[in-house]
Amino acid sequence: MFNSTKSIHILIFPYPAQGHMLPLLDLTHQLALHGLTLTVLVTPKNLPTLNPLLSAHPSIKTLVLPLPHHPSLPAGVENVRDIGLSGNVPIINALGKLHDPITQWFKSHPNTPVALISDFFLGWTLHLANQLGIPRIAFYSSGAFLTSLLNFLWQNIKTVRSLPAVNFPDLPRSPCFASAHLPSVYRVYRESEPDTEFLRDGFLANTRSWGSIFNSFDGLEGEYLDHLRKEMGHGRVWGVGPLSLVGADEAISRVNLDQNSGGGVLSWLDGCPDGSVVYVCFGSQKLLKRDQMEALASGLERSGIRFVWVVKSVSAQQTADGYGVIPDGFEDRVSRRGMMVKGWAPQVSILSHRAVGGFLSHCGWNSLLEGVVAGVMILAWPMEADQFVNARHLVEDMGAAVRVCEGADSVPDSVELARTIAESMSGNTAQKVKAKHLRDKAIEAVKVGGSSWKELEALVSELAQLGR
Repeated sequence: MFNSTKSIHILIFPYPAQGHMLPLLDLTHQLALHGLTLTVLVTPKNLPTLNPLLSAHPSIKTLVLPLPHHPSLPAGVENVRDIGLSGNVPIINALGKLHDPITQWFKSHPNTPVALISDFFLGWTLHLANQLGIPRIAFYSSGAFLTSLLNFLWQNIKTVRSLPAVNFPDLPRSPCFASAHLPSVYRVYRESEPDTEFLRDGFLANTRSWGSIFNSFDGLEGEYLDHLRKEMGHGRVWGVGPLSLVGADEAISRVNLDQNSGGGVLSWLDGCPDGSVVYVCFGSQKLLKRDQMEALASGLERSGIRFVWVVKSVSAQQTADGYGVIPDGFEDRVSRRGMMVKGWAPQVSILSHRAVGGFLSHCGWNSLLEGVVAGVMILAWPMEADQFVNARHLVEDMGAAVRVCEGADSVPDSVELARTIAESMSGNTAQKVKAKHLRDKAIEAVKVGGSSWKELEALVSELAQLGR
């Protein structure tokens, strides 16, 4: 505990999407353990997400401001999970209208914040921080490789927008991506369209921010963290992840979630041999179409491998729109070696169970990190957002994953899928060995003296300087 940091007040502004909020709340937990004074800014409906953090740290204050109106947002929607990825642009623009209410709060506060840490989707907060005369630090809930790509794309948008594939000659390994595999947040940009121009301005502001914090670590993305330090022209680029591992206690945002449910699936796993189960889950947002569900079910059945498959419930309207359900008779046929989990699953507990050896995933950054921390090999099926970039890094650069399918609308060949699952899960493959190696590096990074531990200490020490 650093007593000297007590009066140093930091304003934290998370972006209201599950994958963005939880890692930043994990970081907030760490900053609270270091004795900083913290205020977290949320809209009313996102306040319950803070409960585990606030009960662990009663000293953390909240600034609750209503979400301003946006014509594309249905009434009552304040989080991306309630609208899907298409809601990002209107939510970012709506939050941008909080500039004045935040300024008023800041000016009336007896102990004004000395810095603002805000999500990378809130790049507009750089202009706010400049106006308030404090440094803004961008928090990246995603990886340094993705950020390196995004910086290049937004800076060169006029020349790269029309290309079928984009080369990144200045990045480590000089990657090349088909334009369809570039991050969705960049692909929605339309010139002169005010909402997406605001988005672009925010991403360019990220590159000019005083510092950047990444939920990543040296052993996973060291070369890209170094690339960003060089590109930004300063050393204030901190890789402090995996935040779900940092500290002796479990990450605060998830600690209450995993313990209260999932007993059924965990006791089922207790009866399975070590490393024999593949866990199948596509994150909190993604629903599969009917033909995708059928191909995946058929692939799992044919593979002969034990599995846990998390399936989201679909509404009558979604079924009418072509979204899939579990095929008839499937559960009975695989009941001895397969378990279906409907709705929410305790993912961290499942992945860290000794019986789980593989993770069939969409490769969202948080899921990918949870797989890495658990030391399980990833079977990659990237679909949108940052997922193609993450999958490429893990499959090609790190060798800790196998690609099984690509694209939001792709339907895998079930025979091929079955073969890939069976081969990947049998024996001690190179990918399995690499996955265990990456887990060791992740654990090493957050231990006292490890790279992420040092970066977190360096971050706190920089924040302490600001308060002097």
